[in-house]
Amino acid sequence: MNFIETRGNDGIKPVEVSFSEAILNPSASYGGLYIPKELPKCEDDFFEKHLNSSYKELAYYLLKKFEIDIENELIKNALNLYDKFDDPKNPVPVKKVEENLYISELYHGPTRAFKDMALQPFGYILSALAKKRGENYLILAATSGDTGPATLETFKNKPNIKVACLYPDGGTSDVQRLQMVTEDADNLKVIGIIGDFDDAQSALKNLLNSQIFKNKLKEKGIKLSAANSVNFGRIIFQIIYHFHSYLELVRMGDIKIGDEVYLTVPSGNFGNALGGYYAKKMGLPVKKILIASNENNVLTELIKEGRYDLRGKFLKKTTSPAMDILKSSNVERVLFDKFGSKRTKELMDSLNENDYYELTNEELKELQADFEADFTTDEEIKEYIREYALNKNYLMDPHTATTIKLYEKYKDIKNIAYSTAEWTKFAPTVLNALNKDSKKYRDLEALIEIAKRLRIMIPVVIEELFNKPIVHNSVIEKDRIDEEILKFLDT
Repeated sequence: MNFIETRGNDGIKPVEVSFSEAILNPSASYGGLYIPKELPKCEDDFFEKHLNSSYKELAYYLLKKFEIDIENELIKNALNLYDKFDDPKNPVPVKKVEENLYISELYHGPTRAFKDMALQPFGYILSALAKKRGENYLILAATSGDTGPATLETFKNKPNIKVACLYPDGGTSDVQRLQMVTEDADNLKVIGIIGDFDDAQSALKNLLNSQIFKNKLKEKGIKLSAANSVNFGRIIFQIIYHFHSYLELVRMGDIKIGDEVYLTVPSGNFGNALGGYYAKKMGLPVKKILIASNENNVLTELIKEGRYDLRGKFLKKTTSPAMDILKSSNVERVLFDKFGSKRTKELMDSLNENDYYELTNEELKELQADFEADFTTDEEIKEYIREYALNKNYLMDPHTATTIKLYEKYKDIKNIAYSTAEWTKFAPTVLNALNKDSKKYRDLEALIEIAKRLRIMIPVVIEELFNKPIVHNSVIEKDRIDEEILKFLDT
């Protein structure tokens, strides 16, 4: 299967590329993104055939449906990394929490967040391709908190790979920051920037599209790629767990094959939701995908009213920082799928130039055929955390808590909500919720108090962070990012 570009072709880049080319060189024409030329469809007996499949078997089958140009053995070795998760037999447990609410826990990997689901196998494949080709790559990552740790974890000490990870200083939880700044592999560089995630992501996209920067890398014998979900190598792995979660409900006996469900997704950069959308198009029985936002609720406005309007808006730092995003990159892939490359380019050009675009009434109806949305305030998030922890015996992090309002509005059929991070990454907020206070707790203090009160364990990988030395101290202005990266490459 070949890949094409969301904003059309500029006459310079190839009109179509292979999967391996799309993940190694994710920068498409006009600053656009790569998408599959067509999505594979599941056969009529797909769900019956995979009712007893393991997660790895299901993943292998779906990856092969995309006809990617990756050797079978390499795919299998990449998927074997799921064996490092909490339960090798079931890396994504699905828990029944309410009569119609099921939470798919995506955080059981090495960095305790859902980004491991894609970045563990993706990193293995990308680094293996680089080594096989005898090429050296700089991998850029911009993070609002979870992509960074997962990227560093998957690429550390990999041959032919160096990583520069950008994070907004003060814009992540302490645990997320420690997961990055304590990584001590020589091929990793972590850079705090004075700004927010949108600044970090814009810098990443600008560098991916900068011929000057690429030429400087070329002089060093280095090529450029990215670990963010602008890279389809991330997205392809984010399709799989939607199918798995549905099959888990069938295995529980709570739905029959063919019954529709809702997918409720905490959404920042929209990659997780896009995976659900593609799964639906491939044949997963999904009534609608429900987009849960925090107080940076641009996605709610887009899906309810058809406007993506950043004029006069400023990013608000919330208790769910991984969703503190105003420019959600993967919305573009949905726009392309529904309206084509010409219209997508018009809309994205307008957003980049005017901080605004507006869909027509017909286009909005098209979007609403697959999506609904709502947002949750910080205070509501804490109320949901407290209610579920104390009265329903389920402890969730602030991002997962954004899904509950949508579950309460859409209870008519089974609702699969996605838990994108473990509570340990946001312990101070969770303790604020349990105590009904606004005290500034230190992360370690909050972790210990919650574990003691609720009689649960703190994972060793989280506990160990507080005794590791800080390796990366760089915090810079955003206009110095390329300079800092080039300096790192010379060391």
